[in-house]
Amino acid sequence: MAPLVAAALVAPFWTPSAAPFRLRLGERLEAPLAGGLLGTDQLGRDVLSLLMLGAGNSLATAATAILIAAILGAAVGLIAAETGGRTGSALMRGADVLFAFPPLLSAMMLAAALGTGFWSATTAIALFTLPVFARVTRSTTASVLARDFVAAARALGRSGPAIARHHVLPNIAGALAIQISLQMGLAILTEAGLGYLGLGRPPPAPSWGRMLADAQTYMGSAPWLALAPGCTIALAVLGFNLIGDGLRDRLDPRRR
Repeated sequence: MAPLVAAALVAPFWTPSAAPFRLRLGERLEAPLAGGLLGTDQLGRDVLSLLMLGAGNSLATAATAILIAAILGAAVGLIAAETGGRTGSALMRGADVLFAFPPLLSAMMLAAALGTGFWSATTAIALFTLPVFARVTRSTTASVLARDFVAAARALGRSGPAIARHHVLPNIAGALAIQISLQMGLAILTEAGLGYLGLGRPPPAPSWGRMLADAQTYMGSAPWLALAPGCTIALAVLGFNLIGDGLRDRLDPRRR
């Protein structure tokens, strides 16, 4: 993941091609190494430069969506676990309704309704990722609230928000961190799917998904156009999943 993040941070200031969006029709569809490290696309643009710029867009969209989903989902889960009763049940039933729909398909439908752009894709991904954080937060919070130190805090007169801030959140932070890492991979995959269907950021902003969509016409003559973004997406998703597995092994004492 480090090279991917580094590429995303460096791309706004430097790319292998000094003018990554300039059309060079005389250099179109050049093979890797003949026209740059990863070749050129159907418009003569450097593929590696577009991948680096696309990394920033994909990570920014995914990270913003997951951050929004984690904050709102954790708030819903905390309230549901703390209040219980009909209020908690109603909140979780609403989350279950969203959870019942396939996230990728639902995000595509919402993005199509909202139109293209950064915030449309971010909202679509965040909305259908929120139930995951709500369910995880509610289950982990319920187990923390049942412990003796929480009962002692209540006996001392601590309020619900104070208990949540000082006792619950520190004990569920590990579970939330694991879910953030795992959901980042799914968010990147969803963002690529939206870009593939033309529902992500509009051109000329580079997108891994749109690079795949443009490459399908040239699969026979220039397969590297599809291999480069496809492998990048796969490695990004795999990287975040491995980080999530590593965090689970490290933060869960039962798995040590």
